[in-house]
Amino acid sequence: MTEVNANTLVDNFIQLYQALNKDNLHLLERVYDDKIIFADPMHQIIGLPALTQYFAKLYKNVQHIQFDIKEVQQNNSQAALFWQMQYSHPKLNKGGTIFVDGMSQLKFNDKIYYHRDYFDLGQMLYEHLPCMGGLIRLLKDRAAR
Repeated sequence: MTEVNANTLVDNFIQLYQALNKDNLHLLERVYDDKIIFADPMHQIIGLPALTQYFAKLYKNVQHIQFDIKEVQQNNSQAALFWQMQYSHPKLNKGGTIFVDGMSQLKFNDKIYYHRDYFDLGQMLYEHLPCMGGLIRLLKDRAAR
């Protein structure tokens, strides 16, 4: 892939995630290969239909989600995007905004065929659960001493 095409694909990926919601998941096909391999701390998914279904479940009850891309490093076949996600879910953090720092590794040719997200699952989920959150924060505080 040429540098111009790689830049366009990564730019399209960023624009997609800036606008992605439960009502426009069909747009995933614009950047992802049909045989996409997607991994995050919770799941590994193979194939665009499975990825679309996964996102449909994730986005179903999300009230707000936004990605702030902090840095992009790329060449003609892969990219690393460093980001902060802000989201709110009625069952987490009393519906308040949650901030999650993360990084996405993308590998591509004409489209993205590999996407792996790295983030702290505690920061995203566990710390905001009613019973578990206090325990995890306590453990983190003790580990930091």
